[in-house]
Amino acid sequence: MAMAEDVKRTDSGIEIAPLYSESDLAGWNAAEKLGTPGTAPYTRGVYPTMYRGKLWTMRQYAGFGSAESTNERFKFLLQAGQTGLSCAFDLPTQMGYDSDHPRAEGEVGKVGVAISSLADMRLLLKDLPLDKVSTSMTINSTAAILLLMYELVAEEQGVPATQISGTIQNDILKEYIARGTYVYPPRPSMRLITDIFDYCSKNIPKWNTISISGYHIREAGSTAVQEIAFTLSDAIAYVQAAVDSGLDVDDFAPRLSFFWNGHNNFFEEVAKFRASRRMWHKIMTERFGAKKESSKLLRFHTQTGGSTLTAQQPLNNVVRVAVQSMAAVLGGTQSLHTNGFDEALGLPTEEAARIALRTQQIIGYESGIADTPDPLAGSYFVEKLTDEVERLAWEYIAKIDEMGGAVAAIESGYQMDEIGDSAYAYTKSIDDDERIIVGVNKFGVDDEPEPNVFPIDPSLAIGQLARLKKFKEDRDQAKVAATLEAVREAARGTANVLIPMKEALRAHATLGEVSDALRDVYGTYQPGR
Repeated sequence: MAMAEDVKRTDSGIEIAPLYSESDLAGWNAAEKLGTPGTAPYTRGVYPTMYRGKLWTMRQYAGFGSAESTNERFKFLLQAGQTGLSCAFDLPTQMGYDSDHPRAEGEVGKVGVAISSLADMRLLLKDLPLDKVSTSMTINSTAAILLLMYELVAEEQGVPATQISGTIQNDILKEYIARGTYVYPPRPSMRLITDIFDYCSKNIPKWNTISISGYHIREAGSTAVQEIAFTLSDAIAYVQAAVDSGLDVDDFAPRLSFFWNGHNNFFEEVAKFRASRRMWHKIMTERFGAKKESSKLLRFHTQTGGSTLTAQQPLNNVVRVAVQSMAAVLGGTQSLHTNGFDEALGLPTEEAARIALRTQQIIGYESGIADTPDPLAGSYFVEKLTDEVERLAWEYIAKIDEMGGAVAAIESGYQMDEIGDSAYAYTKSIDDDERIIVGVNKFGVDDEPEPNVFPIDPSLAIGQLARLKKFKEDRDQAKVAATLEAVREAARGTANVLIPMKEALRAHATLGEVSDALRDVYGTYQPGR
């Protein structure tokens, strides 16, 4: 019998047996649990041939400083072989403030690109083939505004809305749970999301209207099981809200997508990805009665775990990112972002961004793991672990259902408390040397060389403010005021608020002004009040 100190557990606390064998899958029905790739319950992948037909989208995250500098990084990445764009926005943009707002001071362009106006969006997308490239935007509270700006610039470039494709994150519930860039209270925020579903189903059919995100839940300290459980509960809330608003589930569900984190516990991560697909198929089939098979597919993007990167010996992060990326590919991801090795220190340098992209390319073109779908299927260990991750995740979902769903659970603080407990336990295990982090609590080195850190040019913020000032001076102020009042009127009523929002942006209202119009009606969210 194993001694207590010999017990191995996954990051979610699942005990790992010393050996797995045929007996661990006694009574296990492969047809029911697995099917084949591209068939229900989609455990083995959402497409029959998976990467034999086409590799995942290699989508590196970029966004810093001004629209011009981010546009240059986009072009660098496309020339290096990237196949999709992914944009980060600065905190003022995420929070619905223009760059000239007092609260934006010191934050303009720091953790992403500053986009306050249609002029900024034009520069961000300059000379990019919007009818060919797919663009993901990590934006939540102001997702509708950024999407409409993107659509307007595409129209100016002669690309119809029916031809543009991409994803807005648009997952506000996880902001209340884990990240904090919310603006409005949960219930009006849910109304904005269902309006986006409706608008895109009619106007931008190729756009993924939400990327329901476990990534930030995991970054906040959740376990793998909590990541998929809390995220799928949020997804249930979004679908239910859309159905309650009168939308047909099969009209919007095919454009839902998910966003998972990739961590270092390799086999648990593979199991997590596989279990999430099976669970979503069950949810959409049994809970929502979806008829289209495309409504039941859990398609997801993966980003390697930012919280796993270490400032100590940063080149070790190249290996961590490779391990996490291989787990994502073996788990069947549709697109992948690989972090730069220096991101624990700052924004990724060009060298780090190139190595991160090359990591994906080596996995895709040299490793052979993309040559057949779900090559780990049938492994005693992987299948047992997939079943256990699923079982524990269903337990969490049942608890949240008992509370009245994800929104009610958020309002009670349930998910935040559970994540806080998990984060504490994880940190304590490192402090107590129960968990080894190479280069941090073991295998350290003395006199590490100073790393190169990506510099942020302070003049970029000055140029941004000057452009915004001119943008406001050159417009028809009366027209802007009238269109913003139309936004308030729609927000007070039941009409789709994106329609007057688009007209306000076309008239050169800014992101902050449109956000303020909604604040006037919805108010702002104050936790615990």
